[in-house]
Amino acid sequence: MRRWGAAAVVAASVIAGTLVPAGSAAAVHGAVPGDFDGDGYGDLVLPVPGATVQGAERAGAIVVVYGSSSGVSSASRRQTISEASADVDGGANPDDAFGTSTATADLNRDGYADLVVGAPYDEGAVKVLWGSRNGLHTGTRLSSWQAFQDGLDVAAVSLGTGSKTKVLIGGVRYTRVVKGPFAKDGSYGSRVWSLTPDTVGSVALGDFNRSGSPDQVAFGALRPELSGSPIMVNHGGTETWPEPLEHGNGLIAATGDVNGDGYTDLVVGDPLEPVTPGADGELGGRVLVYRGSANGITRAQQPEVITQQTSGVPGTSEAGDRFGGGLTVADLNRDGAAEIVVGAPYEAIGTVERAGTVTVIPGRRSGALGTGGYSFHQDTAGVPSASEAGDFFGTTVAAGDLNRDGRPELTIGAAGENNGNGAVFVLPGGSTRPTGTGSRVFTLESLGMAQADGWLGGKGLLRLL
Repeated sequence: MRRWGAAAVVAASVIAGTLVPAGSAAAVHGAVPGDFDGDGYGDLVLPVPGATVQGAERAGAIVVVYGSSSGVSSASRRQTISEASADVDGGANPDDAFGTSTATADLNRDGYADLVVGAPYDEGAVKVLWGSRNGLHTGTRLSSWQAFQDGLDVAAVSLGTGSKTKVLIGGVRYTRVVKGPFAKDGSYGSRVWSLTPDTVGSVALGDFNRSGSPDQVAFGALRPELSGSPIMVNHGGTETWPEPLEHGNGLIAATGDVNGDGYTDLVVGDPLEPVTPGADGELGGRVLVYRGSANGITRAQQPEVITQQTSGVPGTSEAGDRFGGGLTVADLNRDGAAEIVVGAPYEAIGTVERAGTVTVIPGRRSGALGTGGYSFHQDTAGVPSASEAGDFFGTTVAAGDLNRDGRPELTIGAAGENNGNGAVFVLPGGSTRPTGTGSRVFTLESLGMAQADGWLGGKGLLRLL
């Protein structure tokens, strides 16, 4: 978990008065880039939920690095936002953990992406930072619910006007779906609350039945007899969630069309070891794929199971790898069938324990998934790093085009890098897949922050692993 010299990192703006002490916040998913200023380039979101802001420890902050023809680099425009920012509703308080979760969508459909930010310990506050020609500004409070840690995870999708645009908010007790139309004054169309006690708080949205309206995904209560939590899918957005899926469980979900048939598919990470071998979970962790259809995701549906023992997937399943601990779905090779990107943050690289790795499983229009899989770690050629014990490379993963070349960059968080300060790696998009060549890394040092156990990029599911 090395410390980086100035020549080895991406330079970014200094955040005056911002320190980063230890904190317990966890961003379940990686921050997906969004075009917040409407220039056609994706903009990188770097959450720092443990940042000290104006003396408030663990108040949290977000750094946005704006994309350009050269991607994200030392020449990029940058912006730092916290609850102490002049046009953000509320104020920075100790342990708010602003930036614990993020989601990107054009909520008010004005052509600029907006950023949804969770601060689960600020009375469960969820705020929207609105995009504009000048970038993000004016943070309005979407909603909050005291003491239930709402905002542990957020998801946002805009498929059309009105209720076809949704924000889904996960917490340890309630799941909330907020429906459009949204406006910059913080108003919205409607909101539905669902009681889901003792959950992991992870959520996702996807149009599984091609109805034009996003369906909701959340997880049931933690169960000691399962490797993960029951998976709940709600096609109607009603207050009462249907019974969980009969087959499978997990801790994290992502959505995308992995077979190019026009229906969004549901992908679930189940990274923990099986409680009852042969009945739940898989050695080293697994990923479950539920195919979307005209009927959506049905309760009795059997998922396709992917592990590191699956044909074509690199590596070997070993106890404690936590394969499925990080997860996203994105079309990295632009063939219309999205890839599944899987983090295994506890994977050993050679003899180096818990160094972490990221595996890409190519989407396929037919046949079983796994063929052509490839992986990245900190010893991959071109990645400006080396694998060290406890780096947790693959804690979070995300993808987006930062230089408008049509080739999505792959963003990888390593929560344990630099003695727990965290780091975020950006791998350029290649002709057929991302590449380590030309990779850059953001660290707290490069952001002008104190080196103090900051979890740059978020802790993902590490609080549960």
